[in-house]
Amino acid sequence: MRHEKGARLLELARLLASTAEGLTLDEIADRLGVGRRTAERMRDAVREVFPALEEVDDPPTRRFRIPSGLDGLFQAPTAEELAALGTAADTFANQGASARAQALRSLEQKVLSATRAAARRRLAPDLEALLQAETIAVQAGPRPFEDEAVLSGVREALKAGSTLAFRYEGGSTPGRVREVHPYGILFGRANYLVAGEGEGGPRNWRLDRLADVTVTGRPARRPEGFSLQDYADESFGIYQDDTEDVELRILPQSAEGALRWRFHSDQVLEKQADGSVIVRFRASGMRELAWHLFTWGDQVQILKPQRLKDLIVEQIELARRAHTSGTDAGRA
Repeated sequence: MRHEKGARLLELARLLASTAEGLTLDEIADRLGVGRRTAERMRDAVREVFPALEEVDDPPTRRFRIPSGLDGLFQAPTAEELAALGTAADTFANQGASARAQALRSLEQKVLSATRAAARRRLAPDLEALLQAETIAVQAGPRPFEDEAVLSGVREALKAGSTLAFRYEGGSTPGRVREVHPYGILFGRANYLVAGEGEGGPRNWRLDRLADVTVTGRPARRPEGFSLQDYADESFGIYQDDTEDVELRILPQSAEGALRWRFHSDQVLEKQADGSVIVRFRASGMRELAWHLFTWGDQVQILKPQRLKDLIVEQIELARRAHTSGTDAGRA
């Protein structure tokens, strides 16, 4: 128990050293999952060990931080943390996300180079065992496009608050030069720049169709209160269309799996008396949702909206035609 308390205090010290603006007592309590009185006692204990801890007035409250950071003695990574970092880099690499994979590899090297030699020697056997015992199950799907020059240009515009100009090889007029106000990047099965053009709202621009990317230096506008996460959560996947109320019924045979499945960030699950599960959420992207529901086979029933029912029936009919036409149809 004594060691556990020490580990919790070190965890708090790391939190306070990793934030520039500091944390309030309520934020400390929330991060560590403790009550406010416990957070106060832990803060006082950390101050005894790390006298550099300082208070910052932020009316009507106060924030606490360790501005000088922590000595490397307290920052040695664990084998599990390094293995997770390596696995994340491998996952990106296998998905074709080479730029992000390289960024994580660079971070891994920096962490190891900042770790004392004795700690690295202690870590080596456990890290080697984990790396040999864990691997990634590669799933079929498109490899996302990540051109380092394109990503670098987009990120530079986002950091500078500048508009971004590029030639777009997509849409109704391929090759047209655009100047947009960038809001963020969506990474997924394909990668997209989220940006507004002119007075229009946010649109998705595929990164693999951007060419001659230029940071203009002209100030970009961002809608007040815009949240990239909220924008992404509106859609089941990447495609944005009309937002609708979705209601699905998962049959009893697959109910257990449905209770552990995440269809949408705002989903509501209701277990039914017959053992089935009703899933409700509000989203756009009905076509991608229809594609996903194919993976559930006959274990899901679409209760609403009607458009989603029509879409999945349409996709079934297209698949039926593709596999019962020509020579195959004659054999049938």
